[in-house]
Amino acid sequence: MKRVLTPLAFACLLAGATSAQAGAYSGMVVFGDSLSDAGQRPEAGAPSNPVRHTNRVGPGFGPGEAYGYTSPMLINDRLGLTPQVASTNVMRALNGQADGDNWAVGGYRTEQIYNSITGVFDPLTGIGGSQVRAGLNYSDPLIRQRDGYLVNLRNQGLSIDPDTLFYLNGGGNDFLQGLIVDDASARAAAGRLVAGVRALQVAGGRYFMVPLLVDVASPVTGGVVNTAQVPLARAFNAELAAQLGAVHAEVIPLNVPLLYREVLADPAAFGFDPTQNLLGTCFAGCGGGVNPVHGLGGIAPDPSRLIYADFVHPTTAMQQILADQGYSILAAPWELSLLPQAAESALRGSQERLHQQWLGDAGAWQAVGRWRGFVDGSTRRADLDGGDTSAAGDVSGNGLSLGGSYRLSEQWRLGAALDVQEQDLELGPRDSDYGLRSYLASAFAQYRDGLLWGDAMLIAGYLDYQDLERRFALGQTTRTERGDTDGQVLALGGRLGIELQAGDPRLSLRPFVSADVARIEVHSYSEDGASSTALSYDDQTRDSRRLGVGLQARFQLAEDAELFGEIAQEKEFEDEQSEVDMRLNSVAGVDFSLKGVEREEHLTRATLGLRQRLAPELALQVGYDYRKAGDDALHGIGLSLSLDW
Repeated sequence: MKRVLTPLAFACLLAGATSAQAGAYSGMVVFGDSLSDAGQRPEAGAPSNPVRHTNRVGPGFGPGEAYGYTSPMLINDRLGLTPQVASTNVMRALNGQADGDNWAVGGYRTEQIYNSITGVFDPLTGIGGSQVRAGLNYSDPLIRQRDGYLVNLRNQGLSIDPDTLFYLNGGGNDFLQGLIVDDASARAAAGRLVAGVRALQVAGGRYFMVPLLVDVASPVTGGVVNTAQVPLARAFNAELAAQLGAVHAEVIPLNVPLLYREVLADPAAFGFDPTQNLLGTCFAGCGGGVNPVHGLGGIAPDPSRLIYADFVHPTTAMQQILADQGYSILAAPWELSLLPQAAESALRGSQERLHQQWLGDAGAWQAVGRWRGFVDGSTRRADLDGGDTSAAGDVSGNGLSLGGSYRLSEQWRLGAALDVQEQDLELGPRDSDYGLRSYLASAFAQYRDGLLWGDAMLIAGYLDYQDLERRFALGQTTRTERGDTDGQVLALGGRLGIELQAGDPRLSLRPFVSADVARIEVHSYSEDGASSTALSYDDQTRDSRRLGVGLQARFQLAEDAELFGEIAQEKEFEDEQSEVDMRLNSVAGVDFSLKGVEREEHLTRATLGLRQRLAPELALQVGYDYRKAGDDALHGIGLSLSLDW
């Protein structure tokens, strides 16, 4: 499995992502049957219109009108990739258009899917490679053929980009064409589909998405469950999951049969008409099973109110639900990898509030042998613009600190502080909500001798992640997956500088260097329940090693008032991209790791504040802090009160 993340505190959260993650994957390549076909066959009478096995999009739903997209095409679009087109469409070849990366062909059985990946087309036997026939049966006339995907890559001197997302579905036609008759043949068909995954993995493929086979009724049987086929479909899925779990790649098994059952449990929530026979009727092309209300030629034709477009294929509304299921899993780490970032935000916020406290009273320590206590409150806000592998959104946080120091000698001061911070992250297009309460304890030492100055700080803390709510679209609905977890943080940092006197006696300049190390651990957790989209996550560990340079300045405005500021530049040396280890709660034994937030290497931060002495032993301090990482910025304000005794 894999590990972790980016540096900055609150600003390290500033690497978000929109719903189109064009940089998450370099491309998407699809293999399968009609459920994934992007339009390999031209429509008879309208050859420029590729046939896809779902409903037409209207308005009349008649010949020549465009077909809707299949679910992998929709996932591809959500990822912000180049629109998906068919690999072996004869009209594209005749028109001199480039072939696409969707190799799925309606009617394909699992061995044909494998051939479309690995096979060389043999014109003498008419087998091998990618073949498109005039119909869905192997006996139909061949209209175009070419070598399979891997053969085609080799012939061009190309190799697989490891950031490619592969999508493979299959098995349905093995049932429909009579190849699966018992448990052994069901498991053999699953093995043939996994063989395609393995061939791609050996050739360099890393990321795969493989749907399990639907096991609910369809208009083929009039909506009646085929009791002989259900156990065979489940045997196919069990073998598929078991073999996928043994592939050395990141394989996402989509629990499509469970998703169908969830939709059927509350069809109205997804926009389907619960008063209709949703399993036994279709929109068009299923003979006498065409729905009399919402089907083509019905009272109010509307495919979005039905699950099936024809005998076996989903409508565009159901295709969208299937696509949203897959995309929700791909997008989950773009949000969940920000949990360690929230912890680092709390850590850096605590450090910076102490630094600001010290900067404000740098020229006015309490007397030797006396104590100085302080209370500090702060708030921070940031807008996350989004990045290739992290979610866009808003972050807000508030903190309260109590601390004190004891002046040991002219040169030394020791102290400690307790800090409680609450943060709220709203991420993604459906406003996922993640809450964090952090409890941090720090111990510190400061030194100054009139020329040299320095400080060191040790922080340890407990992280309480509460009400973690991942929200995403599922068709027209918004689904929420909930969970809770905790973690811990340990950090050590220090600075060393010199004190310079400028020409003006009221002005003091303090250049410095800094070094910080930290480890943040977010413990594993599972989202509640075992829905088709609920996930479990392994521990996330984030290490940080930073070096920085900076300059502090203080200017005495009056005998009892001082202006202070600081600017610093830091470099992060733990700059690997994060990965989140995950699994579906409803599919055992198939773990996968997906990319998370990408770490920013450089951080700029600045502070500006005012310290006002209200009485000889009482002072008020107000400060503003700013951090910038990449194109994103964080703003915060704080107020503190200190008392000597």
